[in-house]
Order: sequence, then C-alpha cells, then structure tokens
Amino acid sequence: MHRGAIAEIDLDAIAHNFSLVREMTGNRPVIAVVKADAYGHGAVEVSKRLVEKGVSCLAVAFTEEGIALRESGISSPILVFFDTGATADFFEHHLIPVLHDLETARRLYGESLRRGRSLDVHVKLDTGLGRIGFYDDRELETLNVITASGLLRIVGLMSHFSEADIADTAYAKAQLTMFHAMKEKVLQGGKGTVMCHIANSAAIMSLREAHLDAVRPGLMLYGYSPLTGASLRPSSLKPSMRVTTQILSLKRFRKGMSVSYGRTFITRRESLIAVLPLGYADGIGRVFSNNLEVLVKGKRVPVAGRICMDLTMVDITEVGEVAVGDEVVLIGKQGDEEISAGELAEKAGTINYEILTTIGMRSRRVYRGQGL
Repeated sequence: MHRGAIAEIDLDAIAHNFSLVREMTGNRPVIAVVKADAYGHGAVEVSKRLVEKGVSCLAVAFTEEGIALRESGISSPILVFFDTGATADFFEHHLIPVLHDLETARRLYGESLRRGRSLDVHVKLDTGLGRIGFYDDRELETLNVITASGLLRIVGLMSHFSEADIADTAYAKAQLTMFHAMKEKVLQGGKGTVMCHIANSAAIMSLREAHLDAVRPGLMLYGYSPLTGASLRPSSLKPSMRVTTQILSLKRFRKGMSVSYGRTFITRRESLIAVLPLGYADGIGRVFSNNLEVLVKGKRVPVAGRICMDLTMVDITEVGEVAVGDEVVLIGKQGDEEISAGELAEKAGTINYEILTTIGMRSRRVYRGQGL
C-alpha cells in the first residue's frame, strides 16, 4: 500500500493542449511554463514531450529547475524568471535570465566581461502587476547603458498581467498599452530582433491583441481554463492529471459513533467508513475536513470527519460492495462521474493552480501517453 496519492499524468493530454495553444495563437512561438515542477506534473517528463511537439522555449522560476532540465538531456532554450543570485549558472548551463533589477544586470554584465562571453537576456517590465520588473524611466536609461556594449544581449522583452482572467479586460488592456510605451524606451537606438511576450493562459484565451511575438501558457497546458466565469468548450482542454488512492481499511460504525478528531462527524445511521492512506501531510489539507467528495465505484462519497496527518475517512455506506484495495479518485473520472481540480479549489477557497501543484508534487507520479 502506497502512502498518499498516485498522480496519473497523461502526456498526450498535454500535447493536445499545446497544439490547441498553437491553433489559438496562429502558430506563434510558445514559451511553455514548466516552473513548480510543471505545476506538479513533473517538469522533466512534461518538458521532453513539449520539446517533441516543437516548443520554442521552456520557462522556469529558478536556475535549479533549469539545471535539472539540462541534466535530463534537454537542450532547448530555457528562460529563468526570478533568480538573481546564481550568476555562474546562467553561463555554465546555457540558461537565459530575465532581468528585473539593475543590480542583477550589473552582476551579469561583470560576469560576462570576465568570461569574455556574451549572454542573451530577457527584460521584465512591471506594467501594473506590482511585483518585480523595471518601471522607472531612469532605471531603463541605466539599463540601456549597461547593455550598450552587447555583452548582455536583450533578445526578449516581457511583462505579466494582473487580471487578464476576468471578464473586464480594461486593466489588462491598460497594461498592454503601457508595455508598448515602455518597449520603445528599452529598444531606442536599436537592439536587433527582440521577442515581446506578455500573454499568459488567460490572455491567450481572452485577449488576442496581447499575443505579440510569442505566448507563455501555463495552466492551460495542464488542461484547465484560468478564466473566471468562462472557459473553452468542455472538450477543448484536456485535464492531464488524475489523482487516485486505495482503500486502506473498512470499518462498520453503529449509529451515534464519532469519526476522527474533535467528534465533528457523528454517524446518523449504521455506516460503513473507508480509511484512505493519505492526509494533510500528502497535500490533502484540513480545509477538506467534512468538505470534500471522492469517487468510489463511480459514486460520490463524502469525507467523514477531520482530515488527519496520514489518514482520511470517507462514508461509503451508499456505495454497495467494496473491498480493501479498491480505487478511490480524488481528481479525475471514474465511471460517469468526474471531480476536477477546480472543484477542490472552490471548496478550499483557493485556485486550481494551488491544488495541482500541492497534490501533484506530493503524489507518486506515473505517466501514460505516446512514446512511453
């Protein structure tokens, strides 16, 4: 019996979603976001499949993620969004840094000068997300001075939307306008060919004018729409993660007996309770206590009582014949029923990004799809 959940990753679904991105964006170059271990799906395996499909570039958060991809044999361009301190790694592992402050730009310029070797970089502009990136005209002027020698070659210019996932696109359009204005300040004097990109999954789906030279899908590669109150038709995006476990133990309870800590669940009848070998240590948070359904024999059954560190109880009284070892589905299809990561997110008061990364990264992953 394996503790925790098993995340079945369908690489064919990811390939399908990638093709859908290409179709929606007129075959523009795709910078696939595989940070956070490909949103819990496994960055190495996902990236290899995307490379087979013709992805233009992969994007990670920190150099250690890029190094892991290099060590797996991936030679495609890799963009590093946030790292500021791993100066040597960019040169030694052929990674592309995103510059978002002058200190990092100066440090990379110095390293480039010392090695006698140029380095391709992208520049991050803060157009309204209020996180990281250049936004001050004086900083941009200084950046132009630092990059004037060509040792740091600006080959990309990017920004990130704050709320492209809502119906009102006014702020996103204002950010796009600001991006174009700031772009002119960075590119004054000529920088050669520079790839401009700002469209995340939400903007790919809802803001065609933001597609620019390339697009940066993340969530939609894994089968989910980030849009609030809207989505593609159900058959368009294919969720690529199915999360299962098995029944560890079965126990019959008389009416009036309590289940789990705190006596928050009291049986109202003679009940059959199944114990599952996972809990909050496996990413199934206590917020799901008495607040989650799972699938057993194709039927929805409720969590009974508080989620424990290693165990979760569910009430399977209505299911019928069951046995220890039977499959239980937390995310995905079983029979005619389906539970999505979005459903878990709604119950937890969060977003499906968090559900996928948390559960995916704490589960034992198995892969299926063409080429395996």
